[in-house]
Amino acid sequence: MSSIKIECVLRENCRCGESPVWEGASNSLLFVDIPAKKVCLWDSLSKRVQRVAVDAPVSSVALRQLGGYVATIGTKFCALNWENQSVSVLATVDKEKTNNRFNDGKVDPAGRYFAGTMAEETAPAVLERHQGSLYSLFPDHSVKKYFDQVDISNGLDWSLDHKIFYYIDSLSYSVDAFDYDLQTGQISNRRIVYKMEKDEQIPDGMCIDAEGKLWVACYNGGRVIRLDPETGKRLQTVKLPVDKTTSCCFGGKDYSEMYVTCARDGMDAERLLKQPDAGGIFKITGLGVKGIAPYSYAG
Repeated sequence: MSSIKIECVLRENCRCGESPVWEGASNSLLFVDIPAKKVCLWDSLSKRVQRVAVDAPVSSVALRQLGGYVATIGTKFCALNWENQSVSVLATVDKEKTNNRFNDGKVDPAGRYFAGTMAEETAPAVLERHQGSLYSLFPDHSVKKYFDQVDISNGLDWSLDHKIFYYIDSLSYSVDAFDYDLQTGQISNRRIVYKMEKDEQIPDGMCIDAEGKLWVACYNGGRVIRLDPETGKRLQTVKLPVDKTTSCCFGGKDYSEMYVTCARDGMDAERLLKQPDAGGIFKITGLGVKGIAPYSYAG
């Protein structure tokens, strides 16, 4: 595997970069910087970045079939019109929990937008526990709540046959699976498919590859790991030159490149000197495996 190449393609200095999504139509990478309250679009051809500022922490972004994007901003599911930089609210959750915000989110194969909440952190990964819930926004803008008592709702994706939903609650230090009913969006039969090892640290964002294996970004672990959800075995570790790796997705014209976001919040000056690309966007090539295109919200 010596052909793997890792490069920082964008030195964005994100406080907490998250939710990378490849937009094939524009050869661009979408991502957010949660505490900086901005959604970014990096054109891989021109290398230019466009940024849209919003009025609350923005924790995930996704493509929308109608055009534009959807995003989780504060505790709201929102539509984002990139042309005029306007945001419209589609639904609001956790109204009684004023200290909560959304975290990671992703669209399922039927066009529903799944995202979970958490309490605002007092420091990275330090927060009041069990305050979050997992939700999905259906195409008719109705919201379904699946469960509560979540610490840090994080990475999520679906198996290639759409029958399993994979999910990470970061402070459980595991990757979980549910049986998934694509027709109804129902989940059931929660179980652990992978337990993190100590040096892997905190499981964060996640994506699936074209072979049905999961890739998990390890916050404070400075790596992405490839897992076989059927055997529960780690297949591969790719280390990055930054500690606070947050999420990953496949992109490029044939989805053979991996893009990784990371954070710099919580790092002191000495660590930032040693990791000057912290908060940047990394591209990994030579993995020998491809991903699949992201789904778009159908509402």
